[in-house]
Amino acid sequence: MILQIENIKNKSDAELLSLFRSSCNSEYLGHLYNRYTHLVYGVCLKYLQNCEDAQDAVMQIFEFLIGKINKYEIGVFRTWIYSVARNHCLQKLRKKNMEILTDFAVDFMDFSDITHLLYEKDDEKQFVALKQCIEQLPETQRCCIKMFFFDEKSYADIADETKYHLKSVKSYIQNGKRNLKICIENRLKNE
Repeated sequence: MILQIENIKNKSDAELLSLFRSSCNSEYLGHLYNRYTHLVYGVCLKYLQNCEDAQDAVMQIFEFLIGKINKYEIGVFRTWIYSVARNHCLQKLRKKNMEILTDFAVDFMDFSDITHLLYEKDDEKQFVALKQCIEQLPETQRCCIKMFFFDEKSYADIADETKYHLKSVKSYIQNGKRNLKICIENRLKNE
């Protein structure tokens, strides 16, 4: 029995997830989830602003995982569980009609280094690089980026207008932001 526990501890997240999916043995999922309970608790505490509510949410999320995890394609468990925890908390807050307080510091915004360029024209070199880089994006990314940032349309509105799937719209915007960041950095280095 001790050897099995040691074997579980040495497994990667992907291996534990695979073992759970193939055996439906909740010990694998429990061990995997325990690796990230501190992360889940931190996210829940940040949003719910109450220790007891955060602890309850950690348990509710685990119960959710047991029943639903097989329905999801999970690339990186840590990133995925963070999103699940955040969405769970936002859903709880919406049900309570509470105001959602979020820290909009630069390090919390995954695209802040791009969005400030879209709205501020203080640095002419950066703005020129941004305009040139937007034009170099693939059509799908360029279209979605322009609609999202310049026309301030929601993912759903963009999906309706372009007839792209909602997940594709999110992906095009995410990839477009990444490509813009790389392109702008390269252009500014070469100047």
